[in-house]
Amino acid sequence: MKTFSATPRDIEQRWFIVDAEGVVLGRLASEVAKVIRGKHKPIFTPHMDTGDNVIVINAAKVKVTGRKAEQKKYFSHTGYMGHERHTPLANMLAKHPERVIEKAVHGMLPKTALGRQVLRTKLRVYAGSEHPHAAQQPTPLTIKTSEKK
Repeated sequence: MKTFSATPRDIEQRWFIVDAEGVVLGRLASEVAKVIRGKHKPIFTPHMDTGDNVIVINAAKVKVTGRKAEQKKYFSHTGYMGHERHTPLANMLAKHPERVIEKAVHGMLPKTALGRQVLRTKLRVYAGSEHPHAAQQPTPLTIKTSEKK
């Protein structure tokens, strides 16, 4: 038997849409990362971009568990000594809810040129329910949620 390695003509890219309303942030990010990387396909090849395009809507209504809304902080640095910025998750969700999902998905992708390219070209996040990609006819992608009984 020979190992299969995908070529550009083998790759077929589809479009998926995910509604983030009421979905836990980590579960959403891991599923989206898996789809944009292409790991859900049988032709997955680690060095090729075999993933699909994902549109995430209602990013402002994503759910976090525990006390993450108050305790989780996003770090950035201005480049000057001592000028660290720590932004709480609650502030980030209020001002830029798209960035919360983008950063969560970025953390689950490889830190390589291919990982950056996949994030930049395959993920579209919108705070509300409107998006300009209706012409692509995206297929709904459901995220499994664990409901406590």
